[in-house]
Amino acid sequence: MHQIFTIILAGGVGTRLWPLSRTYYPKQFLQVNGHSLFQKTYLRALENSRPSDIYIVTNELHHFLVKNQIAELGYSVPDEQILCEPSGKNTLPAIAWGVTEIARKNPDAVIMVFPSDHLLGASAGEELRSAVPLSSRYLVTFGIIPDSPHTGYGYIAPGSPLEIGFRVNEFKEKPDEETARQYVKDGYFWNSGMFLFSVPIFSKELLRFQPKIADIFETTGSWEELPSVSIDYGILEHSDAVAVVPLSASWSDLGNFNAWYEISGKDACDNSGTCVAIESYGNFVTTKDRFAALIGIRDTIVVETCDALLVCRRDMAEKVGDLVRELKNQGNPITEIHRLVYRPWGSYLGLETGPGFQIKRLTVNPGMRLSLQRHHHRSEHWVVVHGTADVELDGKHLFVRPGESTFVPAGVMHRLGNSGKIPLEVIEVQIGEYLEEDDIERAEDDFQRV
Repeated sequence: MHQIFTIILAGGVGTRLWPLSRTYYPKQFLQVNGHSLFQKTYLRALENSRPSDIYIVTNELHHFLVKNQIAELGYSVPDEQILCEPSGKNTLPAIAWGVTEIARKNPDAVIMVFPSDHLLGASAGEELRSAVPLSSRYLVTFGIIPDSPHTGYGYIAPGSPLEIGFRVNEFKEKPDEETARQYVKDGYFWNSGMFLFSVPIFSKELLRFQPKIADIFETTGSWEELPSVSIDYGILEHSDAVAVVPLSASWSDLGNFNAWYEISGKDACDNSGTCVAIESYGNFVTTKDRFAALIGIRDTIVVETCDALLVCRRDMAEKVGDLVRELKNQGNPITEIHRLVYRPWGSYLGLETGPGFQIKRLTVNPGMRLSLQRHHHRSEHWVVVHGTADVELDGKHLFVRPGESTFVPAGVMHRLGNSGKIPLEVIEVQIGEYLEEDDIERAEDDFQRV
């Protein structure tokens, strides 16, 4: 049996699922039925690959999200298997980087490539493995058997049959509805964005069609010299060594809230989510802190978070991406970050902000600690509500227990840690003339952020 390596692509931002998905916490890290999409992808990779043979390509913003979400599954991943892109360059450079790292271990390796923001049925594993015999001769794509003329997906036109699947005749861009109906009638597949190949066949086709990219990785050139190009456009649409294997398993790219609605449980009136609905039909509702009630509402998306509310007709779900672009153009930070912000040591939740003050709830995971740091423009008051805090303050060490507090003056070196077995919960009150996150001077850090 072939030892299979896996590359997981985890660098997208998922703007069409705002306000749930944001730049600092995109859709692949959102929970769907118990685990995040990224965690589900990692578990799928473990069906074929050892933890030491799984490589994740992401960006620096999500480095510790990747590590923490894998740790939640009971596994650990060394930093050399998390490839952090300096900037987004689309799928081909990301995959090429992963292949380069894997080839150092095994120059003949068989590799599966998974996007981390798709939902795939549990029955897909056997179908994916069935394509391994093709991997030495073809770049294998996996086609989803359509259940509707969807206009949001690319399509694959199958050609002559192989012992497994088909040669690829042509890749088609996202069509209009009439064209999509014809594609389905003609037996085309949805393009899933999942791939399988060996290192030699990928390297050969990369050198053939994208010699600049091949040369940059061969000579360890500059990342910024790489073109931004998808694997479809850069190689697959030009190569005559591409095969497609159909998958009958359920699949969704969760590209917008309509896709999320389709996979969700529904009541007798086709409403999805937790709400009381009277004479309301076909709605998607998800709320965080508030009770939702609908009267006389039809085919509507209602999404509430701590700091934002989205109300949208379901037939306009694609427009959420346009909304996010407009908010970004306005410089509105609500597209970037949630009030709940994840850090390598845990998280913090913004509770209240006013002139000259800010209140947060800090959660420090067991065995973790913040950097040794100081602030020039603010003081901090810490009140422990759960667990025991290890505090370093101006060179002195003390324990602060639930109900106790300590004061951190501006300009004083300090550190907060948790050497206990349960999460540490601290209410932090910041007071000062400047309260932004960049007012921080680090002297030491467990996560190399100095």
